[in-house]
Amino acid sequence: MIHAPAPEPTHRLNGLDTLRATAILLVLMYHYAVVVSHQPTFGFLTTIGWTGVDLFFVLSGYLIGNQIMSSLARGRAFSLKTFFGRRLLRTLPNYYVILVAYLLFPAALGGTDTASVWRFLIFTQNIGLHYGETFTHSWSLCIEEQFYVVLPLAAVLISALPKSVRWGWLALATAIIAGMAVRGEAWLEHGRNLMDSSDFAARVYYSSFARFDELLPGVAIAMLKNFHGGLNAKITRRGNLLLACGVLMFAAIAYVFTNYQEIDGYGYSFSVMTFGFPMLAGSFAILTLSALSANSLLNRVRIPGAEKLALWSYAVYLAHKPLFKVLMAPLASWDIDVNAPLGITLIMAFSLFGGWLLYRLVETPFMALRAKWFPTVRSELDAHNERSGEMRAGTPE
Repeated sequence: MIHAPAPEPTHRLNGLDTLRATAILLVLMYHYAVVVSHQPTFGFLTTIGWTGVDLFFVLSGYLIGNQIMSSLARGRAFSLKTFFGRRLLRTLPNYYVILVAYLLFPAALGGTDTASVWRFLIFTQNIGLHYGETFTHSWSLCIEEQFYVVLPLAAVLISALPKSVRWGWLALATAIIAGMAVRGEAWLEHGRNLMDSSDFAARVYYSSFARFDELLPGVAIAMLKNFHGGLNAKITRRGNLLLACGVLMFAAIAYVFTNYQEIDGYGYSFSVMTFGFPMLAGSFAILTLSALSANSLLNRVRIPGAEKLALWSYAVYLAHKPLFKVLMAPLASWDIDVNAPLGITLIMAFSLFGGWLLYRLVETPFMALRAKWFPTVRSELDAHNERSGEMRAGTPE
């Protein structure tokens, strides 16, 4: 996370930190029920906790898209070598450490089935993945890594076209429609009572083609900011209205998913499966716009601990499920109820500590190497944005 030669910035966007901290907390609460308690320990927050990954997708789409679009909008040369070098040093070290842990301790950490090691190495294990298999929470990393390959290549190609911005918006719209089409086709082929949870996992929930479109609203924000500055300023000027709209839209979509995604006696809903995911991502995109607004409460209010949790979130995400599994046996031997406050506190605290340890011992040194091997070229505007925290909040660049 260290940028050479300048010291690491201390100012961040509170709003993006808050959203990222919220995302990891939602994931932790959801997986606590899946791995540990097997009941809604945190009530409604457990039920909707899976949406934390969708929030991560939107934030990643914006932050990665902004890196690419800001260079292209200013006419600077965009280095694919630097981009890929920085992304690999950002994502691979933590991921491979956790992967090695799964391979070394399959009895303690493994699931019902395990993909070939080479698929884990190249981030393709989400293809055909089912619930309960080994290292299932790496599915979202697969989609993001695949996205990080496609997006910069597509952006460079489109930028060479006449009227490239229009082509860029057309490509975004087409890709979102394609994602809906994939989910709709999955329902038509396996829908209603023909699609069980295993089919849903492999063909929709973990599928790259069925979930990649949730990163695109974040990319759209990056395009709006870099190519339509006047319109972006008008929109983000209404930060608190965006916050209210985003919260209400998320609440409505969460209610729909909770009550209508799978209907008793009918099966999965075509409309929710097809249109629900981009609508969910749309609500998070509105919240992201609010987080980028200088006058929004989401940006102006600094929640204690949110900055640190946002900073550690990638490491926490990777480490929490194996740590959940490791802690269950000793707590059971000590007769500590995992649904009681003490058990919940111990498991959550230890998982956060494990994520922090991974961040300090693995992620931080590699961020220093990244800054040394692939320094970024900064304009005065870049420096200003970094001081304001925009390029440091959420997913580290």
